[in-house]
Amino acid sequence: MTPVLRVRGVTKSFGGAAALKGVDLDLRPGEIHALMGMNGAGKSTLVQILSGVHQPDSGTIEVDGHTQHALTVRRARRLGIASVPQRRELATGLTVAENIMLGDLPTRRGAVRWTAVRDEARRALTGLGIDIDVTRTAGSLTVAEQTMVEVAREVRRGGRILVLDEPTACLSAKDADRIRELVRTLRDDGVAVVYISHYIDEVLAVADRLTVLRDGAVVAGAEAKDTDRAALVRAMVGRDVVSIRPERPAPKSEIGLGVHGLSHGHAVRDFGVEVRKGEIVAVLGPAGDAQSRLFDLLSGRRRPDRGELTVDGGPVPFGRVSASLRSGLRCVTGDRRTLGLVPALSVDENLMLADDRFTRRRLHLRTALARRAAPLRRAYGVRALTGNPPVGALSGGNQQKVLLGKWLDTEPVACFLEDPTNGVDVAAMADIHALLDDLASRGVAVLLASSSAEEVMRLADRVVVVSAGRTVAEYDITAVTRDELVATALGGQPQ
Repeated sequence: MTPVLRVRGVTKSFGGAAALKGVDLDLRPGEIHALMGMNGAGKSTLVQILSGVHQPDSGTIEVDGHTQHALTVRRARRLGIASVPQRRELATGLTVAENIMLGDLPTRRGAVRWTAVRDEARRALTGLGIDIDVTRTAGSLTVAEQTMVEVAREVRRGGRILVLDEPTACLSAKDADRIRELVRTLRDDGVAVVYISHYIDEVLAVADRLTVLRDGAVVAGAEAKDTDRAALVRAMVGRDVVSIRPERPAPKSEIGLGVHGLSHGHAVRDFGVEVRKGEIVAVLGPAGDAQSRLFDLLSGRRRPDRGELTVDGGPVPFGRVSASLRSGLRCVTGDRRTLGLVPALSVDENLMLADDRFTRRRLHLRTALARRAAPLRRAYGVRALTGNPPVGALSGGNQQKVLLGKWLDTEPVACFLEDPTNGVDVAAMADIHALLDDLASRGVAVLLASSSAEEVMRLADRVVVVSAGRTVAEYDITAVTRDELVATALGGQPQ
């Protein structure tokens, strides 16, 4: 089949550091092509070049057999190249119909024809088998529904080469299945889909072909059906990656973190858990359930309707971030872009933000900052193409390591971590798991909120399963299987 897009010998450097090294890629219509690689392997740079955000230093890009010089964002869109980023980009205050038709609202004599707006939006959705009320506001949609609306918008605009970046990240199993079904519909409609995901089993199940990048170069390309998980990991990392649950010291008898009778609207209902020092307890539930509200409540950003919080045996008032921090509790958000990091500040500045707050440091010399941050960079494995760039320029995995280093190196008594491996590659995930093992081994009480049963099985000593805001089961991790956990979380009751 003739490729709809062909990339040959594309290179790109930033500040003398090579991000892409002679990359070749063919995209065919009616095919799901997985683009795989570690964080920092060059995937994002390649997608930005295809989308017209960056210009390559050398190499060629052909669309329908025609070489494209100086490809811009506008020209890429006209050629049918579109992308749906991991961070959704809908206008949350507008309706679904308005988002789909944004920039192309039908008018008559200067007035918007709102009936036509809604009708056209419905056709865009139903054409892809999507059933969403177009009069709902985008902010009321689930993450999966927002993804579907963005896909429908891009296809309606003429997208025939569609890049999907981590479309199932942080989704429940049911919602992830809906997205994968939509991707297969796009393929059957003749769209060339570029699928970026760190979920290796998902890629092998949904992709037709795959290309692996490592350190900016293509290291493998194959039919998905001819590839197994171990071979794909070796291609991505350059070595075998094994994340084995280590032997940790037995938890102490003292309670490091206690939550009792916590309620907040309909989202959290009479939730309670006690975490001993040196223990990792996971809260598992469908994406968006009770565990997704715990960060705001435990960190002090929001005040619950009722409940009690203790750290190291002492009471901690809700609704005060300063009180939560003074208690020794460290809450690490799952939304690193909005709540965790300051994208425009440098890597070193972000790493030292929490420490500077606790030590009340207001001024610092740049050389002293680099010297203070260097041990954290090494300990948490933070890598950057150039010396000390804005943290927003790092790959997702390296951003996550900066976020963890910022908080976990401040001598916590207890930690709450929300999806700590969200959007990171298999090697970064193994590194982060090892960091959390070490945290528990040092006697810290760790509460982990996750929507991944695999991660819970790897890290936790105990697991609390929540559904519809309530606790439905609690297990010692040695007494339950992954499938039982998933069935309990989805079914809302122990099996």
